[in-house]
Amino acid sequence: MAQRWQGQRVLILGAARQGLALARYLAQRGAAVTLNDQRPAEHMETARQALSDLPGIQWVFGGHPTSLLDQVDLVCLSGGVPLTLPIVQEAIHRGIPLSNDSQIFLEETPCPVIGITGSAGKTTTTTLVGKIAERALEPPRRAWVGGNIGNPLISYLDEMQPHDIAIMELSSFQLELMTRSPHIAAILNITPNHLDRHGTFKAYQAAKAHIIQHQHSRDFAILNREDEGAWALRNQVQGQLITFGFNRPPRGEVGTCLEGDRLCWWNGSEIQPLFPRAEIRLRGDHNVANILATLAIVMVAGWDMISAREVIREFTGVPHRLELVRVWRGIAWYNDSIATAPERTAAAIRAFDEPLVLLLGGRDKNLPWEELARLIHERVDHVIVFGEAAEKILRALGTQKTGQRPYTLDYCATLEEAIRVAARVAEPGDVVLLSPGCTSFDAFRDFEARGEAFRQWVKQLP
Repeated sequence: MAQRWQGQRVLILGAARQGLALARYLAQRGAAVTLNDQRPAEHMETARQALSDLPGIQWVFGGHPTSLLDQVDLVCLSGGVPLTLPIVQEAIHRGIPLSNDSQIFLEETPCPVIGITGSAGKTTTTTLVGKIAERALEPPRRAWVGGNIGNPLISYLDEMQPHDIAIMELSSFQLELMTRSPHIAAILNITPNHLDRHGTFKAYQAAKAHIIQHQHSRDFAILNREDEGAWALRNQVQGQLITFGFNRPPRGEVGTCLEGDRLCWWNGSEIQPLFPRAEIRLRGDHNVANILATLAIVMVAGWDMISAREVIREFTGVPHRLELVRVWRGIAWYNDSIATAPERTAAAIRAFDEPLVLLLGGRDKNLPWEELARLIHERVDHVIVFGEAAEKILRALGTQKTGQRPYTLDYCATLEEAIRVAARVAEPGDVVLLSPGCTSFDAFRDFEARGEAFRQWVKQLP
């Protein structure tokens, strides 16, 4: 594979985690790499230091001049770079091929790949599948986990062996360019998300579909048969279709389901109990669905159910996903900062029976709020909105009515102020839930930074 890149002129747009990993991989194989980022040079010293041992890399900061395309064989986009960027559109106009680190990884990996995508739940599912693989595989076989979480898997290509397995979380941003699909591909759900990037739900769904569109007959596509957005792609399956959901699949179909209080495998004609739902430590039906997807992957991969059951029993979740931060004066405070779309906030609300104080806000992604608003009027006692999208959320919630949920509705400029208000209105036995329904980019670097700030401020409550 090294010969493929020798002398190739590659422009990489975006010098964050994915761009840096790809630059290192290509430069080490003899490619002439230019890294281009819109941020000014003074903000990029850490990135430059990360590649300081590769002096041949060229850096261009402060914008994306189209002159960079004049002598380029390939343009690679980091996840945050949209196809609508003028330099990308010009590359398309000139017929210059586009790629990204995930595409190149799938082209060059020596081992089978499990790819997981979805509007919600993909990090939890990818993490679970990775932990199960680590326990189930016997040395010298190894499991490699990355992609949209952790480190880009292209960083580990030199260490991977044909008997290993890679577990890869894939976002719509990565998938929209890709013309390769993993051996096992799972679509957890597709609900409106990232419409500020993709424009329409149809375009967003089409990007997700790339995870299965380029499979072969020997591959496996795992779809949520009870999610309209995912199930609509079933006719695009090129390999063997495996499904998951709460209800038993029809005769002849194969997949996981819930029978009474037990998670089960349905082989098309017979049911095989796996283990009780009570062993799952994660809150919410959405997490049961994630585990049903996980078990479908385990069955297709041929790993032992003992390892899967042990891992699921022990698993208490991923940070910033319905994470219990503190019980303060009888009030439980949960960090669900990952909820950057109204659909995810709705799933979080349904995970609780306790009275809720809900913190909503941030930067909107041009998503509909009406369905979440109806659920809030049914289930949420107190709502506190904050940040850039606060007025849009308030409009969706409508006029507050005496004696009806939400009983109080407060506006705050910042998350920190919202926490103080929540501490004032919450009572013992309540749950205060940060599940914003928006991105963090109006005030924080990412959802993780927002979650960390929430943790810190909640722990400082006297």
